Amino acid sequence: MTTEKKIFKKIAQSKKARAGVITTAHGEIETPIFMPVGTRASVKTMWQEELEEMNAQIILGNTYHLYLRPGHELIEKVGAGLHGFMKWDRAILTDSGGYQVFSLSSMNKVTEEGVTFQSHLDGSRHLISPEKSMEIQRALGSDIVMNFDECPALPATKDRLRESMELTLRWAKRCRDYQLKDHQNLFGIIQGGLHHDLRTECMERLKEMNFEGFALGGLSVGEKNEEMVSFLDNFVHTMPEDKPRYLMGVGKPLDILNGIRAGIDMFDCVLPTRNARNGQFLTKGGPLNIKKERFKEDLLPPDPECNCKVCRKYSRAYIRHLFTVGEYLAGNMITYHNLYFYLQMTRDAREAIKADKFDEFYSSFYNSYTSNMWN
Repeated sequence: MTTEKKIFKKIAQSKKARAGVITTAHGEIETPIFMPVGTRASVKTMWQEELEEMNAQIILGNTYHLYLRPGHELIEKVGAGLHGFMKWDRAILTDSGGYQVFSLSSMNKVTEEGVTFQSHLDGSRHLISPEKSMEIQRALGSDIVMNFDECPALPATKDRLRESMELTLRWAKRCRDYQLKDHQNLFGIIQGGLHHDLRTECMERLKEMNFEGFALGGLSVGEKNEEMVSFLDNFVHTMPEDKPRYLMGVGKPLDILNGIRAGIDMFDCVLPTRNARNGQFLTKGGPLNIKKERFKEDLLPPDPECNCKVCRKYSRAYIRHLFTVGEYLAGNMITYHNLYFYLQMTRDAREAIKADKFDEFYSSFYNSYTSNMWN
């Protein structure tokens, strides 16, 4: 049996929402927290120094993509891991690669051993097993490692979800048995779709393996948004109080606030960076599409209520010009703002939890965001 490590401390709670601290070898993480996604050892368009400016305490790296390019062996050899390779001295979480294996490969075969798949880059064939996923993540040296799991798309039958859950549990045991580096913490992934009984069974069996934290996988993959919100509200509070709770790949600003309200601590999503590349600012008044003609002569900042360096200095008219003529700086500016917006939102949520006023904060944010004043 693996010795249990304690890396999480809860410091405040407001109904189900909670604030805490996760301790890693590369610093403390104040929760709730949003993790910018650095898929290929880079958060798109961003310098690491800019992430530090906005106090991003942890970022996410992608096991699948880093395995294919440049290769985990190279990252370990030339950088002694991902921290050294990309010059990031704060915490890193790496996903298991499972989601990408299923979503990016048109030809994959799932067996007890693992998943054989074709690279989306050149068609070459590869096998990622639980042990291979751990080998890659060990070489990357991330602070938080995710166990390799199967990711069934919803909707799916309960029989199919149970089959997937059982495979995930067998793979989780193999991941837990793999020797990671001393500073690394392994999170178990709870599967089971929207079925409370399957999720509970999966969680109870994972708890026996002494994972350092727990994640909810298999959400925001086809179910209705209200179904996800209802599930989170009914299930998250049953997860271990003394372990970090991570909702994988979710989501929109209100999805994150709904997750926090249910008791989730950690979030990641590509939405703020992806939407930035399409010209969308995420603001307290709702999304703002900078491509619109109405902003051509608009000298207001993108979000008048935002204190990021973009909103303090630059106008909608200027950023719209940059975007419409294809200047790379536009992508950097919009991405910077969007990530700052997400991080500030979770910081504000944390302060509201500490003051036991999360419901008031939630209502105020919800009413402002859904006003869609920039449409």
